[in-house]
Amino acid sequence: MNTMKRAITLVVALLLLLPLLVAAQDKIVIGHRGAAGYLPEHTLAGYAFGYALGADYLEPDLVMTKDGVLICLHDIYLESTTNVERVFPNRHRTDGHWYAIDFTLEEIKELSVHERCRGDGTPYFPDRFPVGKSRFEVPTFTEMIELVQGLNKSTGRNVGIYPELKRPSWHAQEGHPMVERFLDVLRAYGYLKLGARIYVQCFEPDTLQNLHRMEPTLPLVQLISNSRSYAKMRTENGLDEIATYAAGIGPSKTIIETNPKFVEWAHERRLVVHPYTFRKDQLPSKYKSLADELNQFYFIYGVDGVFTDFVDIACSVLAERSE
Repeated sequence: MNTMKRAITLVVALLLLLPLLVAAQDKIVIGHRGAAGYLPEHTLAGYAFGYALGADYLEPDLVMTKDGVLICLHDIYLESTTNVERVFPNRHRTDGHWYAIDFTLEEIKELSVHERCRGDGTPYFPDRFPVGKSRFEVPTFTEMIELVQGLNKSTGRNVGIYPELKRPSWHAQEGHPMVERFLDVLRAYGYLKLGARIYVQCFEPDTLQNLHRMEPTLPLVQLISNSRSYAKMRTENGLDEIATYAAGIGPSKTIIETNPKFVEWAHERRLVVHPYTFRKDQLPSKYKSLADELNQFYFIYGVDGVFTDFVDIACSVLAERSE
């Protein structure tokens, strides 16, 4: 009888754990700008390291060069992550910024990428990869794709890409049709096929709506910030509208902290929820560790994935729930 009771207890315990195990397996880790916690953002080395750490998707932010090439760069400006001020000291615009769109790809390949720095040259995260050590260059979008697809072939994994279009309407005003060029690249590398491992994100709803009309099966994610201009998107009515063109949302994590029901609202509309950005060196004071924060978001708030600079920690959190 005791043996039977123990068996029943074990079965009940497993049944209770099953939803958590399934949930952990369904959740994803997105390498934010590669593996930005360990190597300079948006570099091939950073993407490769994020891949090795176990990311399910890797995020390239995209802007365009003067000669119409998509490159991986977080900003439309070059100065915060490259040595453009030293290499091309007189090529800034009147506002003091060096714009990627004012340089050819050949010129941008002359630059060296470093850890993100403030205007005075000090790094945002002093304990990360030291500024000026080793050499990294700005990769093209196609170079990033070929790296991921090559690693998928050599490892047998199927890691996806999660590109963000940076200010496509601004690029259009500058005479560069970003969306059209972007779709050309996706088509060439097989990412427009149904079931391809890709999400496409953008802060501009008009751009995403246009993409949805052009490629209805492409999974789109509406990014949502805390700013006043996104206030409507943070409502149930706003999510209703997003659900007409997007497969998911990428909210600032503070939106969820302020209103945990936001995740439930999104799920009711069949939208996946991938908040940004989780960093152990930018940890809210309420959490003891990044793992503690990730557990809260994955398993209490119920998000479907996270953007993180520390892929290994997020993978560990999910692995612990799957054991």
